[in-house]
Amino acid sequence: MERMIEVCCGSYEDCIAADKGGAKRVELNSALSVGGLTPTLATLKRVKRDTDLKVICMDRPRAAGFAYSFSEFETMMEDAEVMLENGADGIAFGFLTEEGNICLPYVEKMVDLIHSYGKEAVFHRAFDVTPDPFQSMEVLIDLGVDRVLTSGQKAKAMEGMDLIKQLQSQYGSQMEILAGSGMNAGNAMEMIETTGISQVHSSCKSYSNDPTTSSEFVTYAYLSAPHENDYDVVDEALVKKLVEAVQ
Repeated sequence: MERMIEVCCGSYEDCIAADKGGAKRVELNSALSVGGLTPTLATLKRVKRDTDLKVICMDRPRAAGFAYSFSEFETMMEDAEVMLENGADGIAFGFLTEEGNICLPYVEKMVDLIHSYGKEAVFHRAFDVTPDPFQSMEVLIDLGVDRVLTSGQKAKAMEGMDLIKQLQSQYGSQMEILAGSGMNAGNAMEMIETTGISQVHSSCKSYSNDPTTSSEFVTYAYLSAPHENDYDVVDEALVKKLVEAVQ
């Protein structure tokens, strides 16, 4: 199977860097500082206008977990439809019950919507907080999800490599498994060769400075020193290294 690098992007500029670095697919977000939220429509439209990237749009209305109210679910469905109508190649989403299990009715409706546009339904790392990853995977397969992004239920994918290998062995013929969290040019091939997966998700992160982040008495910093006046960006050179590492 052809190897795929997916770059996690938080802006139009990130997508341009990913494209120039040789990536073919991105996950488009906003607010990566809280794990990624739904991107703006203008960003999606500009990326699709200016690149040939395959764009998977995050559909997440808020930070924290994935047990959503009905009004949040309705908003997510509307956001997904708008993004699909404007060129999104897929939607990344996650719906859980308060017990952490897959929320079947919400997932089913989202998958049906995405597939009605002929696009890809991607269940994101909400999977990594479910109590039984094997049962969760079987439910997602039954519901028609196309791909699962996972770190193997660990903070970093390399720590969860054993579970990713098991999931690929048992379900790889029915579900695309995408390893993400801490993936880079230095470990991607080990993940691919050890687990048998063919897809890796990476932020390829560097930093850019904004001198207006802090003043004497006010700060909008979200990164710790020495990056307290920086924001994270996709690094074209790191994307290129990752792409070269897995080819």
